[in-house]
Amino acid sequence: MAEDTPVTLCTWEDFSRGAFNDLARSYTDGVEQQRILIEATRLIEQITDRRLVPFTGHTETCRATGVDPDEYPLAGAPVSAQAAMGQSYANALGSDDGVRHVWLREFAARYPEMWHYTDVTVSVVSTYGGTTGAGSGSPIGMVGPEPDTGHLWFPMGTWVPVGSMVRMVYGGGYDPIPADLVRGGKLMTAAIIMREIQPTKQARDPRALWEEAALAVAGYNRD
Repeated sequence: MAEDTPVTLCTWEDFSRGAFNDLARSYTDGVEQQRILIEATRLIEQITDRRLVPFTGHTETCRATGVDPDEYPLAGAPVSAQAAMGQSYANALGSDDGVRHVWLREFAARYPEMWHYTDVTVSVVSTYGGTTGAGSGSPIGMVGPEPDTGHLWFPMGTWVPVGSMVRMVYGGGYDPIPADLVRGGKLMTAAIIMREIQPTKQARDPRALWEEAALAVAGYNRD
């Protein structure tokens, strides 16, 4: 069975420095150290309802909804050669109506300059039959995704009929990881250790550590 082995919000070296050095000494086994760091990372992602550390192969699906009326082409309006070809192709398909926008669920809540998407592919399963694709190396164009919104834009001529199923597979995450997320990871790691080594008598309150960790990453919480 595959193991959960993500990049963690903080390393054991990060955690061992400073105020939590005494807690770090309680664990000398590298496997146990990594287990706690992974658990702390996943708990922070659970609190924020977001993927934060780098990930790959994430799959999402949605139902394609209609084009914004503001984006219908104006008759006779001058357009570029590329736009004219797109309009011509859309007309050849028998309809001007189609989908221009979809949004990925995972994007940077803060610091979009530190967020990176990788290996983005989009496939569209049409009610009319057949599948089209967009992404790296695909003849079907798309713009994005944008790190601050997750927005993907399909230019005119891309065959995305209303009601189609859109499947998006992609990687992404913070690289480097912002300092406030590292701080949240350290606090959550401390909270886990305190519950494990001193479940009834604590020099530090694990509940308070948990709340501090949640507060440290509050700016990343999904609305």
